[in-house]
Amino acid sequence: MQGKIIKGIAGFYYIHIDEMGIYECKAKGIFRNQNIKPMVGDDVLADILDETEKKGNIVKILPRINQLVRPMVANVNQGMVIFAVDKPAPNLNLLDRFLVTMKQQDLDTIICFNKTDVVEQEDIDRLKAIYSGCGYHVLFTSLEFNEGLEDIDALLKNKTTVLAGPSGVGKSTLMNYLKPSANMEIGEISQKIHRGRHTTRHSELIYIRDKTYVIDTPGFTSLHLNDIDKDELKNYFGEFEEYCPYCRFSSCVHINEPDCGVKRALEEGDISAVRYENYVNIYNELKEQRRF
Repeated sequence: MQGKIIKGIAGFYYIHIDEMGIYECKAKGIFRNQNIKPMVGDDVLADILDETEKKGNIVKILPRINQLVRPMVANVNQGMVIFAVDKPAPNLNLLDRFLVTMKQQDLDTIICFNKTDVVEQEDIDRLKAIYSGCGYHVLFTSLEFNEGLEDIDALLKNKTTVLAGPSGVGKSTLMNYLKPSANMEIGEISQKIHRGRHTTRHSELIYIRDKTYVIDTPGFTSLHLNDIDKDELKNYFGEFEEYCPYCRFSSCVHINEPDCGVKRALEEGDISAVRYENYVNIYNELKEQRRF
């Protein structure tokens, strides 16, 4: 049977098989001998050993389309990061760090600004002005009042999506809408292996419907970028690309160099000052790290 690994812990892998449910499987020794480790998100073939107890063995890992490091998961199609427009106020430096991380892993990302019901239109317009020209799909929602849920549904359909964001922005509301029984399924797995308290920090896929999965990640308050070269950081800010040909130096990093096309665009208001400030902040952080 073909299925997808939705969770792996303590040598057990939990495989979701369409219309049949979740099976507890172990990986055959051949994978260990070949130094291959199954990952959450892997599409696999499994032999079912006990239909009543829903147990089996993984016999083959199908080819991966990609393999992410953060979170550790395979076969992801896109990311969706959720921030509140207010309550809590959005930390745009943190948002830009997440966008850099996803772009580094060659993953398209959707930005969802939630809680539009608690702000004025000018607050929405400000965020729209910052991110509308950056190459990302930007959504504005009020999940509390079911506004924007259909748009999210359409974007998630038939894809595996990494869902992330700080605490208190509406991720739980969204998950309860997408999969009301998700907590029940997670508890069922935990009960099987009697390790409930050890399972919450592991990457885990949640099956929504036919070919649609989300990876729920813990709420984060900081994100350190320590595996990017400072001189390559500019490549992760897509709005810079249009203006790079107008820089005097091909190696320009758009900070202190003269005749910089990006800084000229910044002065003329064609590039967001907030995004540029975050770029400089991250660049200086990476530069400082390189000294040690």
